[in-house]
Amino acid sequence: MKRDVLHQIEEARARKHTFATVTSLATGAQSVVRAHDQFGDLGLGVTQLTEIRRRIAQDLSGVMDDSGLFVRIYSPPARMVIVGAVHIAQALAPMAQLAGFDVTVIDPREAFVRSGTVGGVHAIVEWPDDGMKQVKPDSRTAVVTLTHDPKLDDPALAAALRTDAFYIGALGSKKTHAQRLARLGEIGFTAAQCARIIGPVGLDINALTPAEIAVSIMAQVVERLRAGSRRGPKS
Repeated sequence: MKRDVLHQIEEARARKHTFATVTSLATGAQSVVRAHDQFGDLGLGVTQLTEIRRRIAQDLSGVMDDSGLFVRIYSPPARMVIVGAVHIAQALAPMAQLAGFDVTVIDPREAFVRSGTVGGVHAIVEWPDDGMKQVKPDSRTAVVTLTHDPKLDDPALAAALRTDAFYIGALGSKKTHAQRLARLGEIGFTAAQCARIIGPVGLDINALTPAEIAVSIMAQVVERLRAGSRRGPKS
């Protein structure tokens, strides 16, 4: 590996960027490919770059068909932002950590956060809109609101909709969700933007207990994170 390519890799990893190294199996030549640029020795065509960036989005390493190119994806850990240090959060946070997510809980109610319900999890004791500014959700971030309180959930959802978060989910019934969408519409969000919010949150598995609801949420988050990766590369 050339020094300049190695430098690009080290810099991208230090900044927690998602990128790919692309190596010619025939010559050993390499390039670093990111979402909007590339660097290195390989003269990659538009079709190849499109496929590489598809793999970056889906976190799919492997040999590209008929190209003799090996693509290695480097992604920072996926993140989950949970708004509300409630009973479901007590189950969801450790589940997400076990699945490899970096977890942050946001709740302005210090008594909830410090009560031990989310012990061992990074917590931000701020109003959700301020907390979300600290977290800065990106395309590797899932946002889940659990409070049932519009004063907390709505600002968090509004902040999430302004980001590239791959998953935005909100606890509540269909009626509650319809009211939530109406409020977001009143502050300027379009129906298409609001459609990114999954409500009621989680897969429909007839979950009843907080732990069961957490399972349904975690399963849905993973499903969205891995969307499109089932067929995988033919390698």
